[in-house]
Amino acid sequence: MAETVDELTVSYSEGGNEIVKEVDKAILSRGSWATVLYRYREWDRAKEDYGPEKYSIRRYQKRGGEFRQQSKFNISSKAQAQALIGALQKWLEE
Repeated sequence: MAETVDELTVSYSEGGNEIVKEVDKAILSRGSWATVLYRYREWDRAKEDYGPEKYSIRRYQKRGGEFRQQSKFNISSKAQAQALIGALQKWLEE
């Protein structure tokens, strides 16, 4: 488990293979509750290659000196990400 927000990752390996590959991350908030936005790709066993980029917003709480994931929202495509951006921009302009 991660002791600092900067150590948090969405990367996941199994049997020496990286199943979830973190491409980038943005720390949206820090403190005892932290929010992180990840950009990642998942290994596609059938194609033997990484699939398209996906995005995930995850919320962590620090307990006992370690961050533990409390919730997550996965954005499954670029189209869904664009729709989310569009809605947020509209609301912020109101």
